[in-house]
Amino acid sequence: MDRNLRRRRISDRITIGLFLLPALVLFGVLVVVPILVAAYTSLFRWNGFGGLPTDFIGLDNFVRLLDDPVFIGDLRRGALLVVLSVTVQLPLALGLALLLNQKLRGRAVYRVLFFAPYVLSEVITAVLFTMVFSPNRGLANHVLGLVGLESLSSTWLSDPATVLYSVFLVMTWKYFGFHMILLLAGRQNIPRELHEAAATDGAGGWQIFRHVTLPLLAPTIRISMFLAVIGSIQLFDLVWVLTGGGPLNASETMAVTMFQYGFRRFEVGYASAISIAMFLISLTFAVLYQRFILRRDLEGAMTTMGDQR
Repeated sequence: MDRNLRRRRISDRITIGLFLLPALVLFGVLVVVPILVAAYTSLFRWNGFGGLPTDFIGLDNFVRLLDDPVFIGDLRRGALLVVLSVTVQLPLALGLALLLNQKLRGRAVYRVLFFAPYVLSEVITAVLFTMVFSPNRGLANHVLGLVGLESLSSTWLSDPATVLYSVFLVMTWKYFGFHMILLLAGRQNIPRELHEAAATDGAGGWQIFRHVTLPLLAPTIRISMFLAVIGSIQLFDLVWVLTGGGPLNASETMAVTMFQYGFRRFEVGYASAISIAMFLISLTFAVLYQRFILRRDLEGAMTTMGDQR
């Protein structure tokens, strides 16, 4: 009996391993190998041509990062985009999610309309907003003129003082629908009986939101926040098509800087160092966020799965 049980367990493990093998191979080829190659080439001065790099310089590329004003500026701009995403984009998505959870006429149409920008590719979105922010016949300046605020008109994507905020507006328009749907799904998973019980006990709308809705929606908010931060750190497509990182590097991100050095200046070793820095920043944030923020949610999920078994 024990021998049959042992054989069954071995057979189950082999079956599981065979099912996991294709995914592990793809993960290794498309994720692990590029990371290792980037880590290796970051230790060399290399232009990307002529086979494997041979001019070994150790950690000089990483030392150069710390003295590069463009990269330091990338960190500041990335931090600003993260703060704006968390304090502006996510509250907007949360407010719309709560609004569209109400019994509104045509709310299904509103949900589709608000989610539609997320379906568009980043390139199409960026091309669209280059026309919106055009200083001559752009929609933004035209609307400001119609409402009597012509003095606020600007060369949005050509002014270092406004370009990063313009990029953030495009980010918000593109991604708030995704966060809205995510938060709306979380809101609909909250049992209606809890809100009805709170209302029966005399709680007002704000009290119900603060003490019932928000705590139960917190796990979804934390996931949405995590995705917003990681997306802001790795932002490339929108910025590249909108501004190319200009003017005067005022909208440049780490990904754009990496692309500039790797494919425009052919300093592949230095670009690899930037990519490793991006990877380490994202990995550090992800590990710390999971360790201190998502731990309760993950433990609760594992407990629930154990109870179901």
